Amino acid sequence: MDYLQNFDAAKEIDNIVAWIKDWFEKSGPKANAVVGISGGKDSTIVAALLVKALGRERVFGVLMPDGEQKDIEDSKKVVEVLGIDNAIVNIHPAVQGMYDAIDTSELTINSMDRADWMAGSLLSKDARINTPPRIRMTTLYAIAASLPNGGRVANTCNKSEDYVGYSTKYGDAAGDFSPCSDYTVTEMRMIGDELGLPTELIHKTPSDGLSGMSDEDKLGFTYDELDRYIYTGVLEDEEKRKKIDRMHELNLHKLRVIPMYKKN
Repeated sequence: MDYLQNFDAAKEIDNIVAWIKDWFEKSGPKANAVVGISGGKDSTIVAALLVKALGRERVFGVLMPDGEQKDIEDSKKVVEVLGIDNAIVNIHPAVQGMYDAIDTSELTINSMDRADWMAGSLLSKDARINTPPRIRMTTLYAIAASLPNGGRVANTCNKSEDYVGYSTKYGDAAGDFSPCSDYTVTEMRMIGDELGLPTELIHKTPSDGLSGMSDEDKLGFTYDELDRYIYTGVLEDEEKRKKIDRMHELNLHKLRVIPMYKKN
């Protein structure tokens, strides 16, 4: 990783912590930071940085399994290691309730080209995959609004996933502030190691917990390849390069502020 030979994880940690402190001083001097704890590297690192910046008494973690979460013990280990207050909210009833409400909705269809769609479910496979992350974000905001002195919801995305749109719009891609979205997966791992966080959490194989596949298997390229391409523009495999470019272009809308028409 020659392109990262000048990356100083310790310095970056100091910079992020200073930024978090400054942001909260301006946006909520007494507010809590609320962060969803998945048990993966990103939420673990963001939570640790928040503790360094604000103190553990101002960080609240929320574990949100959708029914049974196979790696829930990893999430519990994060809040235990960091010593932060937390809540475990099983979102499955809310998710299923949303599915049921839409599946049993009354339809009025005037367009003939939707006739076949009427006979099936309103919800596509992608819609069912993206609903739990949006319910999770709703949960975080509900808790943030209920804490003494209020709360600010942390976004836990990284630059690599954002680059190819590997996030859910208004789900895990949402939040009030984003301390790590300018760092690639490779850089995040280096930051996690510098923070002294458990190796098994920082370097565990990332997955969505739904498909049984790793993120890299689903993407069709590794994060090492993606990170190198982001910084150098070099990727020998032309098919992978084209796929990354296509995903980046298609998902730019997730990174942009909502377009607004301005009256003349």
